[in-house]
Amino acid sequence: MKKQPTPPSRRTFIQQGTLLAGSMLAAPLLGRSNFFSGADDTIKVALVGCGGRGTGAAMQALQSKQKVKLVAMADAFRDNLDNCYTAITEELGNITKGDKTKQAAMLDIPEERKFTGFDGYKKAIALADVVILATPPGFRPIHFEEAIRMGKHVFMEKPVATDPAGVQKVLATAALAKEKKLNVVVGLQRHYQDSYRELFKRKELIGDITSAQAWWNNDGVWVRPRKANQTEMEYQMRNWYYFNWLCGDHITEQHIHNLDVINWFKGGYPIKAQGMGGRQVRKGKEHGEIFDHHFVEYQYADGSILNSQCRHIPGTMSKVDELLIGTKGKIFTGKASIVDHAGNSLYQFDNKKKERNPYQTEHDELFAAIAKGEYQFADAENGAKSTMTSILGRMATYSGQIIEWDKAINSGLDMSPKVYDWNAAPPVLPDSDGFYPVAVPGVTKY
Repeated sequence: MKKQPTPPSRRTFIQQGTLLAGSMLAAPLLGRSNFFSGADDTIKVALVGCGGRGTGAAMQALQSKQKVKLVAMADAFRDNLDNCYTAITEELGNITKGDKTKQAAMLDIPEERKFTGFDGYKKAIALADVVILATPPGFRPIHFEEAIRMGKHVFMEKPVATDPAGVQKVLATAALAKEKKLNVVVGLQRHYQDSYRELFKRKELIGDITSAQAWWNNDGVWVRPRKANQTEMEYQMRNWYYFNWLCGDHITEQHIHNLDVINWFKGGYPIKAQGMGGRQVRKGKEHGEIFDHHFVEYQYADGSILNSQCRHIPGTMSKVDELLIGTKGKIFTGKASIVDHAGNSLYQFDNKKKERNPYQTEHDELFAAIAKGEYQFADAENGAKSTMTSILGRMATYSGQIIEWDKAINSGLDMSPKVYDWNAAPPVLPDSDGFYPVAVPGVTKY
């Protein structure tokens, strides 16, 4: 990973955005002994996953108003960890204007607390009060399970799994987190974005939501070429975006944001999906097994329909947005406006008022609750179900069939490796020409 001299904004503030309002649970105050391992009330944080997103999330945690110290780091790759550590050190130097005492109060990671390999996450988690999980999403279920088992609060990036078995593991762990009253925030940051929160408060202005549209259309992301002497496991982990066991395809890794917004406003999750997709442009050896476009028709229990589209094709229309249509009007989330069917304004978010950065807000609110000894955030269940929404769509586009939620989530479909080792075989392998198997609608079955 390239060094990040400033904290990344998880692609862009405007493109993404939150915490499910319905999951902000009010709970009794807990004793501080449940939250801190130190006597000075400093909240100790471990970072698991040291790429660009992990670097940004760590900086946002450190810039909350609480006494937060990063005490451990873990990543499969040492160069990722080193680049991340350097980027955080440089940024803290800028923030503190070179004050070494202040920097030491926020960053204390000697060599013995830098962990690499497949099992380094366990050692890092054990040293902290709060864990940031920012690895490729295929590892999220096992990392989340370990953090909650150890009694740690969690911030974890979306998506939280890449297959139904992983979703089920996260749901089981989410229930345990509730029992232990451990705060969990998932990086579906639109729930933290001021304009989205204000729209959500006023969703009744459009009456019953009868249909919706969602888009994540843009050019796509990086490709990391194969290097000499890489094992197949290392290559796939370096180029993780293009393998479903690690990424889940871009409908899961990115479009989940838009699907989650519709679920949030609808107050539920789809019961079935059908759609179409394929590889029209992005179809080289370096593009693994994922599609470059998906179109999915989701149906909710009340019969309402969500039409969703996501596309990674350079030179095409770019759009990342959501639209909700109700019996009385429409919500345009990108414009932060609500209108009736005649086009008359029912509400407009004050664009002159600068919105807070939702990526920062999610950390500010999480760490404020932890510092107060409060249990407020239980977002893992919604994170898992919005992840499942995206997986449902992928299963529909890959197969060309109608996929039902209940059958899919209970299917036991598990794409994770049998063994986590640099010399082990990943779940998918290239053929003799270097190409990976790709789903074929009408042929691929679930």
